[in-house]
Amino acid sequence: MQASERPWRSVLYIPGSKERALVKARSLPVDAIIFDLEDAVAPDEKAQARQTLADALAEGGYGSRVRIVRVNGLDTAWGAEDAAAVAGMECDAVLLPKVEAPDDIERLVALIPDLPVWAMMETPGGCLNAAAIAPHPKLQGFVMGTNDLAKDLGARGRPDRLPMMTALQMCLMAARSNGLVCVDGVYNAFRDAEGLRAECEQGRDLGMDGKTLIHPAQVEITNQVFGPSAEDLALARRQIEAFDEAVARGEGVAVLDGKIVENLHVATARATLAKAGIIAELERT
Repeated sequence: MQASERPWRSVLYIPGSKERALVKARSLPVDAIIFDLEDAVAPDEKAQARQTLADALAEGGYGSRVRIVRVNGLDTAWGAEDAAAVAGMECDAVLLPKVEAPDDIERLVALIPDLPVWAMMETPGGCLNAAAIAPHPKLQGFVMGTNDLAKDLGARGRPDRLPMMTALQMCLMAARSNGLVCVDGVYNAFRDAEGLRAECEQGRDLGMDGKTLIHPAQVEITNQVFGPSAEDLALARRQIEAFDEAVARGEGVAVLDGKIVENLHVATARATLAKAGIIAELERT
């Protein structure tokens, strides 16, 4: 299955050094896991975290969840050793932090040639260069790093994320123009269900594929918002039916609930139904 064809509703960060968290992640209903060797691991735990994570991945049990490992930057004291370790791990992709230019991806690919790459888009330079980074042939997706981006911008936190909007949309447009996945940044207040839902809905409405999460308590809401609802599925079926009936009458468009239904709406409707089918299939595995 191509990355762009599968759901990415919920992408949960798990510290690579925490054995209990690595075990618990096997039972969580997330679409993907980012096993973190970077921010979530203290400097004196880096070496042990690599082994702990390698052992957990070798043991398996993660089912259909996509396994992505975030390494430390290659300009740090740990990046090269992370890359060497990840090259031998049972994972699906590697995530590089603070990507600023295509050359950053190329350096990682030289060390790990056999894995798809994801890029953390979390600096002003990286977001400005998103259109140049996105075409790299090994790149599979962008992960928005909104905490680091806010720090570098000097932006204040706002519910509407207005200070972030240019960066979010630049990265999303670059991803879409190159067939990449684009996953939204984290919501820090993991006990604030209402705030999480609002930010998920904003990200979904922008066009994000899903959201990165910092706590299992955030999974249910995120899956709900980024997955097709019963209402979405009912509308999709009605749009397809109305359009097919219009075509049978020799007409090029249909009218449903007082709104035009064209080819593009039908394509979206079919994609919605297909996504729901894939989610159901993956949840059974």
